[in-house]
Amino acid sequence: MSGNEAAEEPLYVRDPGAWREQLAEGNRFQARKRVAAKVLIRDEQGRLLLVDPVYKPFWDLPGGMAEVNESPHNAARREVDEEVGLVVEIAELLSVEWVAPHGPWDDLLMFVFDGGVVTSRVARELRPRDPELRAIGWYTLEQAARLLREDVWERARQARRALEDKTILYR
Repeated sequence: MSGNEAAEEPLYVRDPGAWREQLAEGNRFQARKRVAAKVLIRDEQGRLLLVDPVYKPFWDLPGGMAEVNESPHNAARREVDEEVGLVVEIAELLSVEWVAPHGPWDDLLMFVFDGGVVTSRVARELRPRDPELRAIGWYTLEQAARLLREDVWERARQARRALEDKTILYR
């Protein structure tokens, strides 16, 4: 090519319709990530709210999987409302964790948000609302360490540390 000739540009650079087709084609083949959102909720004594799902052998933090095109923030709020009937003001993001593939599951991104502190009255009145939950309870950090699966305990511990340090953790 001589210096006077323009380089051949891909069609999508100048054609908005072709550009959208190019993006759609790329979107069809890019990885999809599952997203889960958990919430760290405390009572006035500093205990953590834990849930006991019927489909898991261990207790868990409240929250769950995001639905299609749902933000992690909205998933966290929706899940807590569905599980225990608590409408929480989801505050700060505490941590983001990439969870490697395990068992039958592909990888996922796990978000943990600060759900704040509830009054003793609210804490006493909470009950499981979702049939997926066997029970809920308020537990000290020491008790939570025994009830939660090791990786979930580490997630809760790290989120608690992020809350205290006023930071966001990525792991």
